[in-house]
Amino acid sequence: MPSEFGALSIVPPLLAIVLAIATRKAVLSLFLGIWSGAVIFTGSLGVVQTFEWIVAAVAGDFHVRILVFTLLLGSGVAMIWNLGGSYAVRDWAIAKLDSQRKAGAVAWGLGVVLFFDDYANTAIVGSAMKDVSDHLRISREKLSYIVDSTAAPVATLGISSWVAFQLSLIADGYEAAGVADHPPAFEVFLNSIPFNMYSILAIVMVAIVVFSGRDYGEMLDAEHRSWRTGQVHREGARPMQDVQSDLGEPSADDPRLINFFAPIAVLIAVTIGSALWTGYSPGASLMDMVTNADFASALIYGSFAMVASGFLLGKVYGILSLGEATDTTIDGFGLMLTAVSILVLAWGIGEVVGALQTGEYVAGVVGEGFPVAILPALVLVLAAFIAFSTGTSWGTMGILTPIVIPVAWSLTGDHTIIAAMVGTIFSGAIFGDHSSPISDTTVLSSTFTGADLIDHVRTQLYYALTVAVVAVVLLLVWGLTRITPLALLPVGVVVLVGLVYGLSELDAGRKGVDPVVSGAPQDAPEPGDD
Repeated sequence: MPSEFGALSIVPPLLAIVLAIATRKAVLSLFLGIWSGAVIFTGSLGVVQTFEWIVAAVAGDFHVRILVFTLLLGSGVAMIWNLGGSYAVRDWAIAKLDSQRKAGAVAWGLGVVLFFDDYANTAIVGSAMKDVSDHLRISREKLSYIVDSTAAPVATLGISSWVAFQLSLIADGYEAAGVADHPPAFEVFLNSIPFNMYSILAIVMVAIVVFSGRDYGEMLDAEHRSWRTGQVHREGARPMQDVQSDLGEPSADDPRLINFFAPIAVLIAVTIGSALWTGYSPGASLMDMVTNADFASALIYGSFAMVASGFLLGKVYGILSLGEATDTTIDGFGLMLTAVSILVLAWGIGEVVGALQTGEYVAGVVGEGFPVAILPALVLVLAAFIAFSTGTSWGTMGILTPIVIPVAWSLTGDHTIIAAMVGTIFSGAIFGDHSSPISDTTVLSSTFTGADLIDHVRTQLYYALTVAVVAVVLLLVWGLTRITPLALLPVGVVVLVGLVYGLSELDAGRKGVDPVVSGAPQDAPEPGDD
């Protein structure tokens, strides 16, 4: 059903995005976006409706769980800091990781390995690598890019909460198409993976950037600033989290690695174990448990266990008394207040676009009269626009899958085309979501790496757009030639390598700087030197 508000339905999210990027004031921009939606929806001043949407965003069961998880993660980070774990892992990593390339490779590798949930991925990798990357003068913008561009993409390719959601959408899509005799949803998902070109190439793009040491766009500026001056943030930036400024020096006199690795291990083990436990039923397979798991609750249990392990370690090593550990827990909540505020307002925008039926309007504009050859590329672009405008990849998948699968089936009756549609919907949704300043995954990536949200968005967008353009071109080639995507993906990798080298040389020449910013810490100038 088309939106009764028509083109006005896209005004609130686009206003919020444009204002956020232009002004770098994320909270104000998001609030004005919600308010503009309320004015359109009510035809009046809309103040009451504005706050009703904000309250509704907080009241949702899933959102409440993510807020609790985020606050507890803040407490876990604070606990590790006060126990001296951050200093211990920094000192250990400094001895092992003597260059930006090695640190970036470790961050990328961790991001790929922790595929089971994107929220936990960003929290673990961001917290683990932040101090190390600071020592090696990697800008917070660069670290946020590495974390953000592996967390969500890799979660769509392995056994994760994302895949469980995807499987349900595939079944719903076939049901909407009226197809009773179709392959199992998991088989369609496996066949869709090579068509999920943006996610695959985004992960590869991070590796290319890290191992080549080359940057372009605003990321090149950020890396040169960090390398020359030691300032990992832009002057005037507002980091989403600044542990040292908020908590002061750690309480531990003798930093121990166990005070970092034990809470992180507890977080991972309890989260995975709880997820499987919530999805368990007699006779259930591993896939059944993953599909039926309550990942939001599992994240709460894992983060709580992480905080509890901090209490235990503080007592065992005589670092924190019960009262001090409790104070640290509360201080950790404070670390996340900016992130929580932006998350709530971003979800408020989600309430707006739901009420105005923004996604349905955009999807309806496309219609069914497009050639099959360009349909995959078109679907990727459409999914990207909806996800960028609404800030939700899951919402985008939920909107498009029941529309696109029936359209593709009516045009072709081909299960391969259906798999291609599934892969391209996921690709576009991931690109739009992690490029958008109103997305929760973007907010959390900035939070756990301690970056400025809008600086992260602006620097990452150059790379995300590069990958998206390559993915669209490859899908056009597939649509016209039907060359297997398994052959096209290596071509895409080669093209990305060429683009990174070419664009970095071009941009560095224009700015009069070196295109490669990489080296060992002993080669770095002292902070403040030019």
